Amino acid sequence: MDRRHRLTGRKSFSNVFGQSPVWSNNLLVLRALPNRSEDSRYGFVVSRRVGKAVVRNRVRRRLREGVKSLGVPGGWDIVVTARPPAAAAPFSSLRDAMRNLFLRAGLLTEGAAGG
Repeated sequence: MDRRHRLTGRKSFSNVFGQSPVWSNNLLVLRALPNRSEDSRYGFVVSRRVGKAVVRNRVRRRLREGVKSLGVPGGWDIVVTARPPAAAAPFSSLRDAMRNLFLRAGLLTEGAAGG
């Protein structure tokens, strides 16, 4: 993921966590806040509750790949938080859970959600 698509820094995460509505399912939690950029920036939170470092990094990689496949339009700061069941979920389930949350949040239209 390019640097311009990364949400970095405590202040950026705090803005999203403090001001954004929340959408969730059994695997993921999504927070999205409009930004003043033409690019969307993504942050991924995978806590120790999800598993040890190897598991957390695998979940993070899967989430990054899932976001790439969705094709979200620009102009959003998005934080995706993994819940503990995400560690055992196959990639297809994570991608479907993410697509569902992005649709519910209004970041995708049904036709643009891909397959």
